[in-house]
Amino acid sequence: MSPLALISVSDKTNIIPFCKDLVEKYGYKILSSGGTAKHLIDANIPVIKVADFTNSQEILDGRVKTLHPKIHGGILAKRSNDKHQKEIEVNKFELIDLVVVNLYPFKKKVEEKCSWEEAIENIDIGGPSMIRSAAKNHSDVAVLVDPNQYEDYIEEIKKGPLNKEFKTKLAFEAFQHTASYDNAISNWMSKEKELIPSTFVESFPLIKQLRYGENPHQKALWYGSNEIGWHSAEQLQGKELSYNNLLDLESAFSTVIEFGYEEQLSFETKSVAAIILKHNNPCGAAISSSASNSFKNALKCDSVSAFGGIVAFNANVDKEAALNLKDLFLECVVAPSFDEEALETFKTKKNLRVLKLPKDSLPKRNQTSSKSIMGGILIQDSDNQENNEDSWISVTKNTPSTQDYLDLIFAWKICKHVKSNAIVIAKNQQTLGIGAGQMNRVGASKIALQAAKENGSGGVLASDGFFPFADTVELANQYGITSIIQPGGSIRDEESIDMCNSKGISMLFTKKRHFLH
Repeated sequence: MSPLALISVSDKTNIIPFCKDLVEKYGYKILSSGGTAKHLIDANIPVIKVADFTNSQEILDGRVKTLHPKIHGGILAKRSNDKHQKEIEVNKFELIDLVVVNLYPFKKKVEEKCSWEEAIENIDIGGPSMIRSAAKNHSDVAVLVDPNQYEDYIEEIKKGPLNKEFKTKLAFEAFQHTASYDNAISNWMSKEKELIPSTFVESFPLIKQLRYGENPHQKALWYGSNEIGWHSAEQLQGKELSYNNLLDLESAFSTVIEFGYEEQLSFETKSVAAIILKHNNPCGAAISSSASNSFKNALKCDSVSAFGGIVAFNANVDKEAALNLKDLFLECVVAPSFDEEALETFKTKKNLRVLKLPKDSLPKRNQTSSKSIMGGILIQDSDNQENNEDSWISVTKNTPSTQDYLDLIFAWKICKHVKSNAIVIAKNQQTLGIGAGQMNRVGASKIALQAAKENGSGGVLASDGFFPFADTVELANQYGITSIIQPGGSIRDEESIDMCNSKGISMLFTKKRHFLH
């Protein structure tokens, strides 16, 4: 008896050549319905329509087509079970050997901002039911849910009867497929109706297995979207991305995007940003009217830490900038675009990873972030709200000068992306010193201020958290700091304000902190 394949696919990629091989080379009969049946018939592939097979017409505007005992009996019947086989014979059912199903494009529809009603109609019912039936009975039935599986299936049936391991792998991938589909529906409903899920579930396809994790003895896997984000970046040269590269790229990009992200930015004002990042912390940042100047100014902050780091630009990289970059050992460079002359310059550094990440490849800013902990996971809103400078208040007798105010805005944006406790010293829209990840704020201040002293004098100071004491202000005064920005909110705020007033330093409260752990 000819093997019977049930074909019902939303994504019709490669389905015609696949079905032709099944019919012409391996003697399969094809059972199908709806748009898939028409697609195959138009390609002159013989098809048995589901309605004719079940002797039952589809009803409820197509909501009920394959939900029929003859379909699911043919899929679920165990070949080695005499009782099952007897029931199949009595009911005159036919065994189905292969189920090829992929589901209504629910994710695509909701991404297109369709109505609630249209989204509901794109929730597949018959498809998941057939997939689950076939996957449950995978010892006897093969199930395919992705066009990328077709070639492997043909290669396997060339060899003869399918082996148990191959069918088990297909079943595993099928259950992953339906789980991801249900998860997409659940997450959509959660967002649309502002419901808090009782169970946290996210679904990302495997992109690749990385060489290793943070250290060579740690295994690492990269999951995520194939269409947006880092996997959509075009790697123009260099070695494959590592686990640490990806973490650092994410931090560098989240910092540089604070200043906009376009191939071409207005050069009438300082708008081209360069961020140098090492071990998840900015070690230099600047904005100016060119990528070259921004990089050179950022490098002055801490050229030692920049060695082996990552550089992110928010605008096109030209040859002049590339010439400055090539003299420093770097792991990665990322930007929305590169001039051809810049790419030619980078070719002299064959291991340097150069990534083009155009603006249209960017996902929406993450609404939540997560961290794993022992026995669970923590979820929070992402710290990506725009700065609301109108809510900032001046709390001292002196107010910042125009230049200081610009530098305070710049320093505050950088400070947000430095590990806590964080202190950033800036002047003329470039960092002079950064103190990151210290256990007390004075310690972070000492590191940042000492570095700033080596790079110049004066400037402004940004702190990601409030000052619990006036000691940081006193220390800042010794290094010529003229203005300070901090969240405020300490019970000792008045002490810091009084110290600023006594030293002639202006201070702004943002009323918002930016701890980063």
